[in-house]
Amino acid sequence: MDSKVKHMAVFIMFVMIVMIMGIVVFMNMDIVERRFLKEEETQQAESMQSEWQGAQVNRVSGQIGDDLSAFMEDETFFNSQSILDRYRPKGDENRLSILVTSVEQDLRVQVVNYAGDPVEGESFYITIAGEGEYKDLDQDGIVYIADLKPGDYDVSLNKISGYKVPENPTKVKVKDKVEYVAIDDISILIKTEEEINAALEDTSVNGAAEDADQTEMTSIRRDGNAKFGIDVSKWNGEIDWDKVKQAGVEYAIIRVGYRGSSTGALVEDPYFEKNIRGAIASDIPVGVYFFTQAVNEVEAVEEASMVIKLCSDYNLTYPVFIDTEGAGGNGRADQLGQAERTLVCRAFCTTIKNAGYKAGVYASRNWFNNNLLSDQLEQDVIWLAEYRETPLYQGYYQMWQYSSNGSIDGIEGRVDINLSYLE
Repeated sequence: MDSKVKHMAVFIMFVMIVMIMGIVVFMNMDIVERRFLKEEETQQAESMQSEWQGAQVNRVSGQIGDDLSAFMEDETFFNSQSILDRYRPKGDENRLSILVTSVEQDLRVQVVNYAGDPVEGESFYITIAGEGEYKDLDQDGIVYIADLKPGDYDVSLNKISGYKVPENPTKVKVKDKVEYVAIDDISILIKTEEEINAALEDTSVNGAAEDADQTEMTSIRRDGNAKFGIDVSKWNGEIDWDKVKQAGVEYAIIRVGYRGSSTGALVEDPYFEKNIRGAIASDIPVGVYFFTQAVNEVEAVEEASMVIKLCSDYNLTYPVFIDTEGAGGNGRADQLGQAERTLVCRAFCTTIKNAGYKAGVYASRNWFNNNLLSDQLEQDVIWLAEYRETPLYQGYYQMWQYSSNGSIDGIEGRVDINLSYLE
């Protein structure tokens, strides 16, 4: 019995010792855990310090680290469009819409993406309720439908794989007659020379040069109160406008662009913006001109709309001219008759005037005499090109381009020179 009591006492003491050790371990666990976390935080801090020091060392090499000026190296930081794209709901990049305009018994439907750019390379189909389907044959994102009766139409973009199209049709009114009002969304039709073959499209032929004689003056000419000026385009290259001003030039007529003589594309002159900004900065009054290859009034309104769009930010002192001349015999407008070509010029000028600008027509003496009904254009400014000492032209004119072989400081090579009799 005593032996059993002894064993029981030993067992109870062992259990008590184990319990005491467990209590001690439990009580010290929080201390151990805090110590472990502290060591881990210390290691992370040392790692961050090392990285920060590395970033500071690499600032000279341009690496973006903990550099407060690093945003300057982000090309998209100041690009509002990239910011919009970043936060744009996913799927919008495949969402399409259509822009529909009518000038005269026609519709032009433009398929654009979420950014407003035309979508090319797809065979889109447009459905006009009651008329049928029309395909984008050249896959340029534009479908043109002519010879529609005036009235209201519902226009829809057919479903196409990979894109989201508008669920509801677009309602549009087809106009009966040309209203000579600038087309609001004309910018979508304007191209740069990088998008076309300029050698095939920019092919105007100066008819006045072919008719020139040996009496033309090639230096600055003064004629009473007439003002001396120049007209320029991409063909004149880089221009030092301060030197041009100092040379005595009193105004400049700058080419905005042209319609391609082959495809009919509307193309901005690659030097237009640089030239008009340079001239204005040098305090030279400006006007502009556009080389036409329009074959009807609708296209003339398009050309005028392009000019109005590109000139909207500038103060034009001189008129907006339509330059009508040949394109080597193969131009899309070279075969127009006098009446058709005159209608083109009148449509262009009327649209320009309705936008608040002065308008005019440029042509050579032979062109005015043989390819236009000149008496129907004299309500606008006539800019005559005739390269001789005294013009033979019998009509009325307010500006005279008297030579294409002028020499002006600040312009390399020859330049067109003019006199203006405008008040």
